[in-house]
Amino acid sequence: MTTTGAETGLPSASLATAPVAPVVPARGARRMLGLGEVTITGGFWADRQRVNGEHTLSHIGDWLEREGWIANFDLAAAGGLPQGRRGREFSDSEVYKYLEAVAWEVGRLDASDPARAAELEQRADAVVARVAAAQQADGYLNTMFGREGQAPRWSQLEWGHELYCLGHLFQSAVAWQRVRPTSHKEIVEIARRSADLVLEAFGEAGIQSVCGHAEIEVGLAELGRALGRPEYVAQALLFVERRGHGVLADIEWGRSYYQDDIPVREAVVLRGHAVRANYLAAGAVDVAVDTSDEDLLTALVSQWERTAERRTYVTGGQGSHHQDEAFGEDWELPSDRAYSETCAGIASIMFSERLLLQDSGENVARYGDLVERTLYNVVATSPQADGRAFFYSNTLHQRVPGAVSDPDVVSPRARSALRAPWFEVSCCPPNVARTFASLAAYIATADASGVQVLQYAPARIATELSPGRAVELTVETEYPARGVIRVRVDAAPSGPVTLSLRVPAWAAGASVRTITGDETPSQSRAVETGMVSVTREFAVGDVVELTLPIVPRFTAPDPRVDAIRGTVVVQRGPEVFALESVDLDGTALEGADFADLFVDTSVALREVGSGVTAGVTAAVRRRGTSEVADVPLVPYHSWANRGPSSMRVWIPSS
Repeated sequence: MTTTGAETGLPSASLATAPVAPVVPARGARRMLGLGEVTITGGFWADRQRVNGEHTLSHIGDWLEREGWIANFDLAAAGGLPQGRRGREFSDSEVYKYLEAVAWEVGRLDASDPARAAELEQRADAVVARVAAAQQADGYLNTMFGREGQAPRWSQLEWGHELYCLGHLFQSAVAWQRVRPTSHKEIVEIARRSADLVLEAFGEAGIQSVCGHAEIEVGLAELGRALGRPEYVAQALLFVERRGHGVLADIEWGRSYYQDDIPVREAVVLRGHAVRANYLAAGAVDVAVDTSDEDLLTALVSQWERTAERRTYVTGGQGSHHQDEAFGEDWELPSDRAYSETCAGIASIMFSERLLLQDSGENVARYGDLVERTLYNVVATSPQADGRAFFYSNTLHQRVPGAVSDPDVVSPRARSALRAPWFEVSCCPPNVARTFASLAAYIATADASGVQVLQYAPARIATELSPGRAVELTVETEYPARGVIRVRVDAAPSGPVTLSLRVPAWAAGASVRTITGDETPSQSRAVETGMVSVTREFAVGDVVELTLPIVPRFTAPDPRVDAIRGTVVVQRGPEVFALESVDLDGTALEGADFADLFVDTSVALREVGSGVTAGVTAAVRRRGTSEVADVPLVPYHSWANRGPSSMRVWIPSS
């Protein structure tokens, strides 16, 4: 458990005991259990982590080299800029996210595959050395601005992304600091020098503005925690407080695009560019927590509530406007115009997880529910099965089958109807990679009384509730295919311990029971949705078993979402299912116009293997007949893995 400085409330400078996790607040209702405390051992997420480590990281590294985005740092060091620079103004940030992903992967592999971890670390060190060579004497680091022939530093705050890039540098440095806390890492020193320059340039007496793309806030706050530098958190707070006062120039989409229209404390919902809005909210939670600002935290909770209810797709995706990658108004959630950027989903998880760590009441499960829904139906949807192609945006309705992307050609972002290997704006691939590599940290939390299991996967958990009170658990489950989650106690301290598990909002009819080490089960008891807790003095071999009703179900939309009235979606557990045109082949509906299909909700859904099949009726109007066939639906996260197809999540119903 982190130690806390009595005066600052921030983690102290002796940080070897900090969890190997992305978020380590100065205070909170519970703490994230890090990569050294939780290991995902099998199932859905272990497979995603394996593919990420074996294929995605090298794929990203290869494309960063191929596109010259790492070489930009070489040019900067050699005085070769601006000639020869490649990539957009924010391409530096993709290098930093890649380095962060590698750090978490090294932490994940330290115990299981130290040789592979050492190999990855060596590769990262080589990239960091190239970054270090480009840093200027006063700490300034950017390949797009600040040199002869380039625009001056800090001169284009609306669109320049200089501070945004540094935010990702800081998060990368945090990852390496926590994975390797006792050994010197060059990237940590690079980040410290850049952060000191930001304080000098943008402090109380400095430039009275912010970055058009929020990210510096969350990066500074976490770097301050990691290095025991409260002044970094104070600067993050300055950025949060400045935003919303018209410090950035107005644009055609309005200042709401970069959340500069309303002060954070006064906003009632997330708005504007969905990634920026969520990154800002996550950073605002960080500073609210570390400065004990309950008013700010309360405002952010309210914004989360309304955004989750009214501006979030059934998949957990956020953002319904393509032109500005932005939230729509309340209930504006059209399926075929869903932007639902992968990065927005990841940023939403960052916001939700930070609120989860602070909440001691009934909202804990709700935050965990949205994290789970977004992980399964946005983050897991983006990468191709082999981890070498990605969705940038995540539509819920593909009207016309897309064209297969050339594996050697860069795609324009969001225009690919199938996953593409790389984009002109490739923020999503490294964002997915860093999320999967650090995923074990989202499985469970702990406090002095016990452990809370919040995301379900086969896993080992080993932590101390307090000095000398060690707990070791094994989680056994086939979730999300099956609903039984068994948590076995492998070690426990004397005295009572509370083991808590999340019961998702869809899981009405869930039950829990305990089984003692001598295989004597207690009677199952029904539990409400939310968090269920078992408190007792546990013995080795004791099991807490939660059973969730994993059965396919129809869900009707909120009637206020006018774009999807008269439709239903099929869900099973946390997974959303989709109808794909390729599954009409060989049925009576083969060749039918996809727009003519509707689902007959009077026919019960049935499971076949790991999928769900539904009775689907096509009204083929040209022939004047109605034909019915059982058509398998696929988990939305796996759609388009079999080639071009039409697809829809919300299906017209009879």
